[in-house]
Amino acid sequence: MKTLKNILVGFVVSFLGSIPLGYLNVIGFDIYNQYGLSSVIPYLFGVISVEVFVIYFTLIFAEQLVHNQKLLRFIEGFSVIFMFVLAYIFYASASNSTSQATGINEYHNRTPYFVGLFLSALNFVQIPFWVGWNLYLLNGNWIAIDGTKKYCYVFGTLIGTFCGMLVLILSLHFLTSQTDFFAKYLMRIIIPLVFVGLGVYQGIQFWRKYN
Repeated sequence: MKTLKNILVGFVVSFLGSIPLGYLNVIGFDIYNQYGLSSVIPYLFGVISVEVFVIYFTLIFAEQLVHNQKLLRFIEGFSVIFMFVLAYIFYASASNSTSQATGINEYHNRTPYFVGLFLSALNFVQIPFWVGWNLYLLNGNWIAIDGTKKYCYVFGTLIGTFCGMLVLILSLHFLTSQTDFFAKYLMRIIIPLVFVGLGVYQGIQFWRKYN
């Protein structure tokens, strides 16, 4: 019973956490538009190939990491800057008629799996995300990590990430194919504004936390 609970809790947390619009989802959406589902699947496997290590080690060392304030402060500060950099990159790429919307052509000679692997490795914001959630779940006795139960939890989180990202990518494709407004402004205006908004929000949270 605890094994099933671990899988379900991991799935729900990861599924909901992967739905908010992030650059991994945006690039996955662009890959789907250009190359179809057969390329998105290995891309997502590349993403979760990195995430499995992040989740596992933040689960095992959650308490030690949360007390390493210098490391967490650096990661959170980097994430704020990264949001604004992403906003500029997506806006500039979408405004440039000679490139694809997300600049994915830079990776045209690489397989989707390695694109997902590389970009997921740059997603440092997932570290404080999983440190916080793992501590919450452990302290609330939502999950058990004795024996093989921790692997079941990690398995659930990976399935949740895979399904959550795939649902968002397919939903974005549906919206852009059905609505001219989204097709015209999603990559050029909406997504850059989302990243600016995330950068401002995370910047305010960072300032409140450390000042």
